[in-house]
Amino acid sequence: MAAKQKFVYSFTEGNKDLKDLLGGKGANLAEMTNLGLPVPPGFTITTDACKVFLETGTEPASLNDEISGHLAALESHMGKRLGQADNPLLVSVRSGAKFSMPGMMDTVLNIGLSDASVTGLAAQSGNERFAWDSYRRLVQMFGKTVLGVDGELFEEALDEAKHAKGTANDLDLTAEDLKALVETFKAIVLRETGREFPQEPREQLDLAVHAVFHSWNGDRARLYRRQERIPNDLGTAVNVCTMVFGNLGEDSGTGVAFTRDPSTGTQGVYGDYLQNAQGEDVVAGIRNTLQLADLEQLDKKSYDELMSIMETLENHYRDLCDIEFTIERGKLWMLQTRVGKRTAAAAFRIAVQLVDQGLIDLDEALHRVTGNQLAQLMFPRFAPTSETRPVAYGIAASPGAAVGKVVFDSYTAVKWSRSGEKVILVRRETNPDDLEGMIAAGGILTSRGGKTSHAAVVARGMGKTCVCGAEELEVDTKNRKFTTADGQVVHEGDVVSIDGANGKVYLGEVPVLPSPVVEYFEGTLHAGADVQGGLVQAVHRLMSHADGRRRLAVRANADNAEDANRARRYGAQGIGLCRTEHMFLGEERRKEVEHLILADNDKDREAALSSLLPRQKGDFLELFQSMDGLPVTVRLLDPPLHEFLPDITELSVRVALAEARKDPNENDLRLLQAVHRLHEANPMLGLRGVRLGLVIPGLFGMQVRAIAEAAAERKLAGGDPRPEVMIPLVGTVQELELVRDECERVLAEVAASTGVNLDIKLGTMIELPRAAVTAGQIAEAADFFSFGTNDLTQTVWGFSRDDVEASFFTAYLEKGIFGVSPFETIDRDGVGSLVRSAAKAGRATRPDLKLGVCGEHGGDPDSVHFFHEVGLDYVSCSPFRIPVARLEAGRAAIETAGSDSR
Repeated sequence: MAAKQKFVYSFTEGNKDLKDLLGGKGANLAEMTNLGLPVPPGFTITTDACKVFLETGTEPASLNDEISGHLAALESHMGKRLGQADNPLLVSVRSGAKFSMPGMMDTVLNIGLSDASVTGLAAQSGNERFAWDSYRRLVQMFGKTVLGVDGELFEEALDEAKHAKGTANDLDLTAEDLKALVETFKAIVLRETGREFPQEPREQLDLAVHAVFHSWNGDRARLYRRQERIPNDLGTAVNVCTMVFGNLGEDSGTGVAFTRDPSTGTQGVYGDYLQNAQGEDVVAGIRNTLQLADLEQLDKKSYDELMSIMETLENHYRDLCDIEFTIERGKLWMLQTRVGKRTAAAAFRIAVQLVDQGLIDLDEALHRVTGNQLAQLMFPRFAPTSETRPVAYGIAASPGAAVGKVVFDSYTAVKWSRSGEKVILVRRETNPDDLEGMIAAGGILTSRGGKTSHAAVVARGMGKTCVCGAEELEVDTKNRKFTTADGQVVHEGDVVSIDGANGKVYLGEVPVLPSPVVEYFEGTLHAGADVQGGLVQAVHRLMSHADGRRRLAVRANADNAEDANRARRYGAQGIGLCRTEHMFLGEERRKEVEHLILADNDKDREAALSSLLPRQKGDFLELFQSMDGLPVTVRLLDPPLHEFLPDITELSVRVALAEARKDPNENDLRLLQAVHRLHEANPMLGLRGVRLGLVIPGLFGMQVRAIAEAAAERKLAGGDPRPEVMIPLVGTVQELELVRDECERVLAEVAASTGVNLDIKLGTMIELPRAAVTAGQIAEAADFFSFGTNDLTQTVWGFSRDDVEASFFTAYLEKGIFGVSPFETIDRDGVGSLVRSAAKAGRATRPDLKLGVCGEHGGDPDSVHFFHEVGLDYVSCSPFRIPVARLEAGRAAIETAGSDSR
């Protein structure tokens, strides 16, 4: 008989490895309990219970009894019952998914308070103000989170109470003021929901648990998961924890701490602390906090204990830890720990620091950084001049150089960014409802909050530039403006620049300098330029390790010597895609292509090809010199010929005007006839690629001759050219065989005329579904395959990229049809399955078949892992993305090795 499924675990039963079941928060609370750290007792309702609830609309049949059993054990341990009138036990109900989603799901504190138990709490604590403050927090949080009341109604009532008292600080409200506020809040609940605020403690608990379950599918949680690529089917656990109180007076408080600076990675004491406050006050940024170091002066005993616990946790987790704690009348309690979110710079620095401390090895260090983080480090930084003076200073919460127009709400940020504007979202403090605007904005600026505020934590997770706690700024969101300390007024639409590396805020647009990481890759970093605490050295060590571990080679998509040279500096191991059509651009070459298109006899066509040959040869000579000793894959002409002709509307007008002047231009007339002749309803699926080579005699032959002659000349000069010829848009092996025959004939002629032995591989792009499913046949005539995943994605999905991204992709992303655009990350189930099967079939026919990819997916971190997994030999991407691909190829290798060892 199968064991009955268990849906509730005490904190004493789990551990940090049960995140799938207990969520990150529950697993780590259990781990801290196992370590003997001061964790308030409690229990966790599993993610499995959440999944059942969301799938069926009701909780598992056994859940109520399991909760009752754990609640009874908790009451027995604490010596008091949930919400009892004279000595109430109070609990918090908090979400906790496998992956950290800060502020995206629901939390309710002080469950168990009621009209009857609030007086008992006052008597128990000896602090009437504290009791009524806790009760008003419960009604406010429960009303918004569980009952769906507009949170602004509570905020407005609180502001009115403070205004009536003549204060801006809620700590100045007395017990009588708070008692009146509770009645106001309860009246809001009754008016907005048609029901009284629930007085039965168990009803409060059950409703709060259900609200947390529901919050997994809330708008902001779904948006955050899309942004962070977190799966939608994980569900959230629910943690029920005995309340400890930081709002009992000046000897109490709450805080958030980091074992290292999450912005820079520097070791030290980092965090925020608020006296006489509950936990949500710190991350909400509603009051500016004290620095964690100030706690040493306020409560040295708690401070010393906290420092010892932080060291224990960092050594145990072997990583930067993010910690939430509460001090209740001098007693320290640990409420949460997790591996902390950090900026890209901090990620690289911390990984190397931990290696040097002997806590992790280089493989683990490489596993902890990502290609996306490396890409963030390659963006420019500000170059302020002596005339550029900041108008405000805030806390450097998440680095970067962001410039944009000021907006004051999420809706405007999204609207303007969709119109192509760069925007900076300015708020007093952000909250989870601002997430959509934070995603749309280039940077975030707040006048309140610190490094642990909502704005800071979310911005770091997304890699957004953020400056928090710029107190000199008076932010007036209603009138859509902010005022600086010296009286300058900045209205919505004005441009500001914010520096997330030092917290400075500038009016107007500040010029930028290259990133030192880019200078490192370019080889232009001058001595002493790395003033960023060893960042470049950290990048160098991890890049070197990635290069030593990776199996995938990384090539560049490059069409000229300038791009090729840059790619080589960035670590490219050859060119995986040279688009020869780009060599036909420019006025003179366009004219020669026009002559080819207009040629109506063999003589004229051969003349046009002969004039193009030396130009093509010169281009290839430059490329072979730049990439000497490395492979250069040259794709023969791919786009339809009409792209080289004048625009049909422009040409028609020109011809009409000439005819009106009775001075017709014969060449323009012939061009217009050619444009009409070549017009196609869908050129992407028309006369292009291999079809051009078969329909226009000599076109591909001319290109191959140019490649071969350039290679021969380079060899005779002592070079080591390694060209490869790639035939595009092949759909059947017969096409490839015909073009291959022509290519081999030309190569033999050039070898004979130059006396140079030419070993030039001939292969094809796999970019059509038919090519993928007949790859075994096509491999008979190919030395290599290069997957053109841009076109393969278009043809598999039936999408024209130029049209669909602007028309309906946004809706598809919002509706969850896409987690991410299939043009950004490989569609593993569709396009990816064709790549996998084609690679397998090709190698079955020809075991030595070289396999690569040359769509822009070659530089996408997630896609690189897929290409490693399916056994490709190389990826090719734009020069700027080469370091990202190198890093991810190394990470893919160590992760595969790790899974194999397991």
